[in-house]
Amino acid sequence: MFDSGATVAAALEAGGADLDDGQRQPNGVDLTVGAVFEQAEPGAIRRDGKRVGEREALEPEGGAYRLEAGTYVVRYGEPVRIPDERIGFVLPRSTLLRNSCTLDTAVWDAGYEGVGEGRLDVGHAIAIEPGARIAQLVLAAADHEGSYDGAYQGEGL
Repeated sequence: MFDSGATVAAALEAGGADLDDGQRQPNGVDLTVGAVFEQAEPGAIRRDGKRVGEREALEPEGGAYRLEAGTYVVRYGEPVRIPDERIGFVLPRSTLLRNSCTLDTAVWDAGYEGVGEGRLDVGHAIAIEPGARIAQLVLAAADHEGSYDGAYQGEGL
């Protein structure tokens, strides 16, 4: 079962997020654009480790990121804390989809804390302002042992 938006908001605020009323939704919390990056060098995923390729931060032009069709990495604007006994999913807001764009993210395990990132696929040119709401975080009950203690713990904090 998924948690209410009020429960998700309380979890994020406990982790240091400063949410405005517009971010609180009935079934989750909207995440905003904190930064946008273009991949500059290849990364690597090996059996014995991984490396994220270098990226270049994009600068807003005229108050917005002006993105041509392509693939980008977006860093969300809010620190996230996934409570124990929960799992987090980030989904694109419908307006992003209606503008031929989408987000891909991984599962956010119980105990994860950080400022997460996702892959932003732009199917048609778009302007996105910094701080605009582009994703929604939802939390669901999860039966598991342990909590997240991986390489990305505390990222961006």
